[in-house]
Amino acid sequence: MNIYQNILLAKQQNKKLLAVLIDPEKMDIQNIPSFFEKVHQSITTHIFVGGSTDKNQLTEPVVIAIKKATKLPVILFPGDVQQITNKADGILFLSLISGRNPTYLIEQQVKAVPFLKNSNLEVIPTGYVLIDGNKETAVQRVSNTKPIPNTAINIIVHTALAGEFSGKKLIYLEAGSGATVPVGASIIMETKNQLKIPLIVGGGIKTKQQLTTAFQSGADLVVIGTAFENDEYFFEDLKKL
Repeated sequence: MNIYQNILLAKQQNKKLLAVLIDPEKMDIQNIPSFFEKVHQSITTHIFVGGSTDKNQLTEPVVIAIKKATKLPVILFPGDVQQITNKADGILFLSLISGRNPTYLIEQQVKAVPFLKNSNLEVIPTGYVLIDGNKETAVQRVSNTKPIPNTAINIIVHTALAGEFSGKKLIYLEAGSGATVPVGASIIMETKNQLKIPLIVGGGIKTKQQLTTAFQSGADLVVIGTAFENDEYFFEDLKKL
């Protein structure tokens, strides 16, 4: 069973999934083995690797080190085509559908095709929706797009549905790395009620309560990154039962 089929099955069984997002620019390769000792004691089900930038081309060596440390699926979450490596298991083929910059709607995707068609990566088409988290994020700066206001629930839901109607297999609601306010419960709930495909939620989730709220509101998979970067002991709150 492939990665996407597993996500679909978990959705059908109402099994909640948790991804740890690792930014290659912020992860010391030497610390990966000890980091994953904590990951494996937690409820983590997936590993995402990526960031808005990768100036030192660290994605591939970080992915190689991660693959040595875990059997969890490793999925690329690339900021651009330079962050793609066939050493991972899959890739979120992201389209920034909340923005209107063609570079991140389709141009980066076209550039990735020559690599992806010759790789063994599982390609998962994903509609990426950036929502205002009360802080300018790296995604905003790099993509030169503005997030959707977190009060504009109808626009957020319609954007997510436009992604589904155009063939995306996942919708990713993102408040941005380091957001001071995570995606709100009402946004998650309303989007979940309208979608037929799995819903990913990330950005600004720093506590177990915020994680629980995201799950209870309807997120099928929650992504946490900055919270673990700042405090690995956060894993203690997320230990397996």
